[in-house]
Amino acid sequence: MRDVVILGSTGSIGTQALDVIASRREEFAVVALTAGGSQLDLLAEQVRAFAPRFVAVPDAAVEPLRAKLAGVDVEIAGDGGNETAARLPCDVVLNAITGAAGLMATLATLEAGTMLALANKESLVIGGRLVTDAAAPGQLVAVDSEHSAFAQALRAGKASEVRRLILTASGGPFRGRGRDQLTDVTPAQAMAHPTWNMGRVITINSATLVNKGLELIEAALLYGIDYDAITVVVHPTSDIHSMVEYVDGATIAQASPPDMRLPIALGLAWPDRIPDAAASYDWTIPRTWTFEPLDDEAFGAVELARRAGKAAGTAPAVYNAANEVCVDAFCAGELGFLGIVDTVGAVLDEHLTDGHVADAALSLDAVLAADAWARRRAEEICSRGAAS
Repeated sequence: MRDVVILGSTGSIGTQALDVIASRREEFAVVALTAGGSQLDLLAEQVRAFAPRFVAVPDAAVEPLRAKLAGVDVEIAGDGGNETAARLPCDVVLNAITGAAGLMATLATLEAGTMLALANKESLVIGGRLVTDAAAPGQLVAVDSEHSAFAQALRAGKASEVRRLILTASGGPFRGRGRDQLTDVTPAQAMAHPTWNMGRVITINSATLVNKGLELIEAALLYGIDYDAITVVVHPTSDIHSMVEYVDGATIAQASPPDMRLPIALGLAWPDRIPDAAASYDWTIPRTWTFEPLDDEAFGAVELARRAGKAAGTAPAVYNAANEVCVDAFCAGELGFLGIVDTVGAVLDEHLTDGHVADAALSLDAVLAADAWARRRAEEICSRGAAS
């Protein structure tokens, strides 16, 4: 029996994790759930179904949730509840919080010595070596499908035998379009991902390929691979979740139908596999998989992330924070689609020129300060429409 804490239980990853657990009550028990407070009815249903002893939401949602859970024996906490939940005695914490908000919970989990199933890539990206230094060997397990694929494929050889990682990208809804064809993209069009059903921020990030940029940084940090030894390739069907190329010329690929329940289940049970966590292929049906080079001119977010990752220190935090602001501005109609990455690039350029803190001097305060500055600067640029 594994005791599990799920941070961000009402989001896409959190709900699918509970789907995995629901049919395996003899293997998993839910100790705590946390959520952002926008879906209290769903959270109340989850509490009644899985009987955690602790649940947390923002302060403003505490009393409304308490009313919905009248008669249920559960402790309800407000602000700071993610970190409290992360420190509870358990076997694994699944961090499925969206965005930079997940950093403190990631650090709290690692400090507590609990295995961390990390779906919140942003906390690793912005925390950088603060997170990797805090993690004991084997304590940090990736839940992103691409990084789960790397972890599986890396079992095929020694670290010294790895030549490069091949990070696959679906290409998003605008694959094949040139930069001049992206000028008038609407939020509704950007939300129409061809393969995955995800939340708003990650879906927009997948359309701009900022998400792939974050995953590039995540892969380098997780597996100690040089940025120049990570190649991004477009694979529209999302069947090959990523690949590892070895020095002898062998390439090991992890393939499965696009279903996040597989990497979630691996994250919860690592290093073991859960039988029938997701469907496998029907190999009696013909299928074709294609791969294409990434158009860096139309989708410059990946190379921008590579630049931020190489600079390290506070640069990845600036990349992520500026993007989160730009996504909100785009969805509000205040910024054009191309303006998202253009603005992130402008903010990153400013930061690297003045204010960048290198890895050697990195601290939590420096990360939080860079995050706050990047948000303010991105808001200023968006408000005057300088990058649209």
